[in-house]
Amino acid sequence: MAAAKLVVTYPIPRDVDAFERAYSEQHLPLAAPVFKAAGATKVVLTKIEGAATGKPPIHRMAEIHFKSLEDLKACASSDDGKKVVADAHAISNGGPPTILIATEDVVTF
Repeated sequence: MAAAKLVVTYPIPRDVDAFERAYSEQHLPLAAPVFKAAGATKVVLTKIEGAATGKPPIHRMAEIHFKSLEDLKACASSDDGKKVVADAHAISNGGPPTILIATEDVVTF
Protein backbone atom coordinates (compact mmCIF):
# COMPACT_ATOMS: atom_id res chain seq x y z
CA MET A 1 0.00 0.00 0.00
CA ALA A 2 1.46 3.37 -1.04
CA ALA A 3 2.05 6.09 1.48
CA ALA A 4 -0.21 9.11 1.14
CA LYS A 5 0.02 12.77 1.96
CA LEU A 6 -2.16 15.80 2.23
CA VAL A 7 -0.55 18.77 0.45
CA VAL A 8 -1.75 22.27 1.30
CA THR A 9 -0.46 25.28 -0.63
CA TYR A 10 -1.19 28.82 0.49
CA PRO A 11 -1.21 31.70 -2.02
CA ILE A 12 0.80 34.86 -1.46
CA PRO A 13 -0.93 36.62 1.46
CA ARG A 14 -2.20 40.18 1.21
CA ASP A 15 -0.84 40.64 4.75
CA VAL A 16 2.18 38.36 5.26
CA ASP A 17 2.67 39.23 8.94
CA ALA A 18 -0.97 38.52 9.80
CA PHE A 19 -0.87 35.24 7.91
CA GLU A 20 2.37 34.10 9.54
CA ARG A 21 1.03 35.00 12.98
CA ALA A 22 -2.24 33.11 12.41
CA TYR A 23 -0.38 30.16 10.88
CA SER A 24 2.04 29.74 13.78
CA GLU A 25 -0.13 30.82 16.72
CA GLN A 26 -3.54 29.51 15.65
CA HIS A 27 -3.42 26.99 12.82
CA LEU A 28 -0.44 24.81 13.75
CA PRO A 29 -1.54 24.36 17.41
CA LEU A 30 -5.01 23.37 16.14
CA ALA A 31 -3.76 20.99 13.44
CA ALA A 32 -0.86 19.22 15.18
CA PRO A 33 -2.86 17.18 17.72
CA VAL A 34 -5.45 16.23 15.07
CA PHE A 35 -2.79 14.89 12.71
CA LYS A 36 -0.94 13.13 15.54
CA ALA A 37 -4.12 11.42 16.77
CA ALA A 38 -4.94 10.36 13.18
CA GLY A 39 -1.58 8.62 12.82
CA ALA A 40 0.31 11.10 10.65
CA THR A 41 3.88 9.91 10.28
CA LYS A 42 5.54 13.20 9.35
CA VAL A 43 4.70 16.84 8.67
CA VAL A 44 6.88 18.99 6.41
CA LEU A 45 6.28 22.74 6.54
CA THR A 46 7.86 24.75 3.73
CA LYS A 47 8.13 28.51 3.29
CA ILE A 48 8.71 29.39 -0.36
CA GLU A 49 11.62 31.82 -0.76
CA GLY A 50 11.60 32.33 -4.53
CA ALA A 51 11.12 30.78 -7.95
CA ALA A 52 13.43 30.21 -10.88
CA THR A 53 11.06 32.10 -13.17
CA GLY A 54 10.26 35.14 -11.03
CA LYS A 55 7.68 35.56 -8.30
CA PRO A 56 6.47 32.26 -6.79
CA PRO A 57 2.73 31.53 -6.98
CA ILE A 58 2.60 30.24 -3.39
CA HIS A 59 3.85 31.43 -0.01
CA ARG A 60 3.77 28.21 2.03
CA MET A 61 3.26 24.51 1.55
CA ALA A 62 2.46 21.86 4.14
CA GLU A 63 2.78 18.13 3.56
CA ILE A 64 1.12 15.83 6.08
CA HIS A 65 2.22 12.22 5.57
CA PHE A 66 0.15 9.15 6.42
CA LYS A 67 0.83 5.40 6.19
CA SER A 68 -2.06 4.94 3.79
CA LEU A 69 -4.67 6.76 1.74
CA GLU A 70 -7.32 5.27 4.03
CA ASP A 71 -5.70 6.86 7.11
CA LEU A 72 -5.53 10.22 5.34
CA LYS A 73 -9.17 10.05 4.25
CA ALA A 74 -10.28 9.07 7.76
CA CYS A 75 -8.47 12.10 9.18
CA ALA A 76 -9.84 14.49 6.55
CA SER A 77 -13.42 13.30 6.99
CA SER A 78 -13.39 13.46 10.79
CA ASP A 79 -15.01 16.40 12.58
CA ASP A 80 -11.61 17.58 13.82
CA GLY A 81 -10.11 17.20 10.35
CA LYS A 82 -12.88 19.33 8.89
CA LYS A 83 -12.17 22.01 11.52
CA VAL A 84 -8.50 22.07 10.50
CA VAL A 85 -9.43 22.47 6.82
CA ALA A 86 -11.89 25.25 7.67
CA ASP A 87 -9.19 27.02 9.69
CA ALA A 88 -6.72 26.74 6.78
CA HIS A 89 -9.25 28.62 4.67
CA ALA A 90 -9.90 31.17 7.43
CA ILE A 91 -6.23 32.14 7.88
CA SER A 92 -5.37 32.30 4.17
CA ASN A 93 -5.76 36.02 3.51
CA GLY A 94 -4.47 35.90 -0.08
CA GLY A 95 -7.21 33.61 -1.36
CA PRO A 96 -8.19 30.03 -0.63
CA PRO A 97 -5.50 27.40 -0.10
CA THR A 98 -5.22 24.51 -2.52
CA ILE A 99 -5.65 21.17 -0.76
CA LEU A 100 -4.47 18.05 -2.57
CA ILE A 101 -4.55 14.36 -1.71
CA ALA A 102 -1.60 12.43 -3.11
CA THR A 103 0.09 9.06 -3.00
CA GLU A 104 3.81 8.89 -3.40
CA ASP A 105 6.45 6.59 -4.73
CA VAL A 106 9.84 7.08 -3.12
CA VAL A 107 12.96 6.49 -5.19
CA THR A 108 16.21 6.28 -3.24
CA PHE A 109 19.53 6.93 -4.99
